Amino acid sequence: MKVAGEYYQTIWLDPQDETVVNIIDQRFLPFEFSIERMKTVYDAVQAISEMKVRGAGLIGATAGFGMYLAGLNASDNWKIFRRQMVEAADLLKNARPTAVNLAWAVDRQLGALEHAKDSSEARVVLQKTALDIAGEDRESCRLIGEHGVKLIEQISENKEGAPVNILTHCNAGWLAFVDYGSATAPIYLAHKRGIRIHVWVDETRPWNQGSRLTAWELAQEGVPHTIITDNVGGHLMQRGMVDMVIVGSDRTTSTGDVANKVGTYLKALAARDNGIPFYVALPSSTFDWNLKDGIAEIPIEERSGNEVKKVMGWLKDRFVEVSIASPESPAINYVFDVTPARLVTALITERGICSPSPEGIRSLFPEFSGILQ
Repeated sequence: MKVAGEYYQTIWLDPQDETVVNIIDQRFLPFEFSIERMKTVYDAVQAISEMKVRGAGLIGATAGFGMYLAGLNASDNWKIFRRQMVEAADLLKNARPTAVNLAWAVDRQLGALEHAKDSSEARVVLQKTALDIAGEDRESCRLIGEHGVKLIEQISENKEGAPVNILTHCNAGWLAFVDYGSATAPIYLAHKRGIRIHVWVDETRPWNQGSRLTAWELAQEGVPHTIITDNVGGHLMQRGMVDMVIVGSDRTTSTGDVANKVGTYLKALAARDNGIPFYVALPSSTFDWNLKDGIAEIPIEERSGNEVKKVMGWLKDRFVEVSIASPESPAINYVFDVTPARLVTALITERGICSPSPEGIRSLFPEFSGILQ
């Protein structure tokens, strides 16, 4: 992705100092482009928990690099080193509960350490694995774009070249992954190929990841788009102003149930009622192969109610916090909801497009056939 003409990934090893991992602090976008340097596992935990980084793929990549930073700062004594790495893993896994990529990346690093013989070799392994996790996330999203763009092309042909109106919720874009994004990867590729598109961008309260992040991304790429309030989507669908919905996922079960930013379920219901295809784009690292019932089994993060009652805005040259609700009234803040597989038209993965069912998922991921029964 280019920002003001310069290429960036969302997370990268500092080329001048490999003990430092750089991230884009998303809290200040779209008003200020700020790069933060992480040097310890605690920096990575804070980046995830305070939403300096967010989005399934990027959280996983940050956790992978967090384990690498933990290794750099761990003891040279091999026994103590291994104990400290387990402690670091627990810290990272507890940073946010819903996105499965986090635990997946941490467990992958712990597994990689089993092949190391001492702390020196372990640090090399941790760096390589962190870079592999980031690189694979980037490539998976690129492939999601290659597969998903075919769906947009088909609608464009059916509309004889008229703009394809795409609705998306939250941010499943470049900023949520290492590059390209999941839901946005097909959109960017369609735009690059000259297909006329227009994106309806849900604001996505209470953090406004849509209006602040997705809209900023699309503007950087020159993609036509319009910001809408979260409740307008159904109205647009009823009036034929939406051709397809593409969202991301923070955790998808082996049966195709999808946990994503709260409000996704309501968009899926509206899409079903209006005969509009509802697609979920995700890399395979977002599948939780051990879960079958998303509503019963996926942990749903609950954050502070103050995030609902207050809003951050940009005033001249700084952020200010404004209260928008009665201080006496309590607020509840569930961050994700679960969309049942029956409301999902198809899953778009790096291996192709499949139905949201054990059979469909098995067709692309046969190595998990033992689980997908």
